[in-house]
Amino acid sequence: MAELVQNLGSFVPDNLIVDGSIPVLTKAVKLDAGQGILQRGTVLGKITKAIGEIVGPDTAKGTISEVALGKAAKLGTYTLTCITATDTGESVPAVFKVVDPDGIRLDDATADEEYVGPINFTIKEGTGFDVGDEFSIPVIAGSGQYKIVNSANADGSQDADCILADDVNTTTSIVAVAYTSGHFNRKALIFGGDDTADMHEAKLRELGIFLSDKL
Repeated sequence: MAELVQNLGSFVPDNLIVDGSIPVLTKAVKLDAGQGILQRGTVLGKITKAIGEIVGPDTAKGTISEVALGKAAKLGTYTLTCITATDTGESVPAVFKVVDPDGIRLDDATADEEYVGPINFTIKEGTGFDVGDEFSIPVIAGSGQYKIVNSANADGSQDADCILADDVNTTTSIVAVAYTSGHFNRKALIFGGDDTADMHEAKLRELGIFLSDKL
């Protein structure tokens, strides 16, 4: 979306905008649906990553579930290849080699155990896996929509990007205006989870968004 540059004179200092010492610029952003009413001053992050369509062996052998992005997930395909077959007689689960999109081997994954890493998942045994059975988990570009920033997220929205300019109802996805630079009151900002201004101030400063206290 094209950035909308506003004249300094069009922004009156208020509880959110401290003054015009730094150019106040805005852009149009599409908000992710289902966030309820987001208030002016909400700090937004952009959804840049998502899990794509997973491909695996015959589901009778077993399945993969609880697939989610980790903080360090890379764009591209993660490949899980069975290197130790299921031994149903000895109740020994299958073991999978995990390789990231750059060909780097990560920690192996054991069936029926939660795997936590750049991607998270659990492989569930069925009739049992054979050596060479493979799952492919693609990490694709996200929707590019925006939601309230939260450092607990892993889809890109854990990083601050801009500040919502007006109250918005996100019952459906909607285009809104957000500030991309300026001088703002840190006490008027709204974050997701347990996040605070201190946690995101360095990133905001890189973007041209500066914070200070205003009574």
